[in-house]
Amino acid sequence: MRPLPLILAAAAGAIAAPAVAADLTVTLDVPTIRTAAYHRPYVAVWIEQPDQTAVRTIALWYEAGDTGRGEGRGEDYLKDVRTWWRKGGRAMALPIDGVTGPTRAPGRQTVTVSGARLSSLPAGQYNVVIEAAREQGGREVIRLPFTWGGAANTASAAGTSELGAVRVAVTR
Repeated sequence: MRPLPLILAAAAGAIAAPAVAADLTVTLDVPTIRTAAYHRPYVAVWIEQPDQTAVRTIALWYEAGDTGRGEGRGEDYLKDVRTWWRKGGRAMALPIDGVTGPTRAPGRQTVTVSGARLSSLPAGQYNVVIEAAREQGGREVIRLPFTWGGAANTASAAGTSELGAVRVAVTR
């Protein structure tokens, strides 16, 4: 039988330990859309609480800088990614190292966030939200629930217009 102080020390260590040593991976398909004037979508991926309070933006794809076509800066059009914009995007100073990047071509795209980058995220239930908006196109938002700080888990859904298959996975 173990002495009581060792049992209490082990229990305290378990409580004080980080909630998770996991990665969060979001996989999404940007569909091929056959149209004369195709523009790659602006895409925002963020984490929110179940009450839809934004927690953290984990990816933002847009056309940064002057396009050279007299259209101005790509940042001017981020407001078209309306849900993300209203939940805090307008307050962000861009670009954000490790988060922002250029628009992506049609096909399967992956965003992986290491557990180290999410170490301050308390264990609990969350949603990953993916929003895509395309010039002369549509706009689509998909929410996928996930649990952070527990066992590995996945969720998936399929978009109907601007997004194809979407999957979130928490892996240990």
